[in-house]
Amino acid sequence: MDLGERLKLTLFGASHGPVVGAVLEGIPAGTPVDLPAVQRELYRRRPVGRALATKRMEEDLIRIESGVEGGRSTGGPIVGVVENQDVRRAPYRELEDVPRPGHADYPARVRFGTAMDLSGGGIFSGRMTVGLVFAGAVARGLLAPHGIDLLAFTRSIGGVEASEAALDRPMTELRSAAAATEVSCPDPEAGPRMIEEIERARREGDSVGGIVEVRADRVPAGVGEPFFDPVESVLAHALLAIPAVKGIEFGAGFKAARMRGSEHNDAFYVEGGKVKTRTNHAGGVLGGLTTGMPIVARVVVKPTSSIAKPQESISLSERAPRQLVVKGRHDPCIVPRAVPVVENLTAFVLADLLLQGGYL
Repeated sequence: MDLGERLKLTLFGASHGPVVGAVLEGIPAGTPVDLPAVQRELYRRRPVGRALATKRMEEDLIRIESGVEGGRSTGGPIVGVVENQDVRRAPYRELEDVPRPGHADYPARVRFGTAMDLSGGGIFSGRMTVGLVFAGAVARGLLAPHGIDLLAFTRSIGGVEASEAALDRPMTELRSAAAATEVSCPDPEAGPRMIEEIERARREGDSVGGIVEVRADRVPAGVGEPFFDPVESVLAHALLAIPAVKGIEFGAGFKAARMRGSEHNDAFYVEGGKVKTRTNHAGGVLGGLTTGMPIVARVVVKPTSSIAKPQESISLSERAPRQLVVKGRHDPCIVPRAVPVVENLTAFVLADLLLQGGYL
């Protein structure tokens, strides 16, 4: 499981194995690695302290095995390990022959056979995103000196969406507002309604999905490659690898289908000697290259697949119908915990692209 060109990310471990983690290669020697900041990003992803999250209690304390000395990269592979502490395999043993709807159980059995450990989802679990957050948090050490700022937040959960007015604010204000609510939504009116949406789904033994938006500010113009490796494709390749992400759009996205060219085109102007656009329907990318405007992407996060409602499935060995009730500890909505994953994985991809282009 590798990602990247100049930066190379390899994930290891499994949901209910001893550890999860990542190997990050390509960080230039001498790059600052702020381990407390890396740990803070991992804390943003963990379920501890979240009333609306799974009751699996994982501290997600990162242990650096190699590649960092005195707060700086040595130039060698950076290996980060997080121990799995609160593991319960029993609820999954009875599911070895009965695939869970919405999970990778069935195609994984076909592809890898019965020897693969799918407890908690195995390598397909959201637990694997620990390594994504770790890698992105380290990569941010390359971006920060150049003033590149990133922020992800919850744009919608179920039928509740943040207002455009609430989102039309500077990044610093959005960051502060998003951090003030458990659902990571910067809209103070929509946030409580999102919480109600999640709680209603949980009471009904169900789950709910939503949309995470990520913005990257002050990325220089000209980054990327046209046609086969445009910025959108490279970002999409990474973000669609996050478990539960089922769609992505940039800028105006699918709304562009209902717009005219005169509406969608972003008019250029000069301010303080810098070329800017009055709108950003392109999402900061034209022809696969960055424009210097903020990169804006949104990812669709599906409802959590593990729900308490009875579901229809089959016995793989008997080829006979089975009713399935998934047991265990699960999030009724994984959108808020996906926010730091999307943010930090975007940081990793941008750092890789900037290294490839000689910007870093």
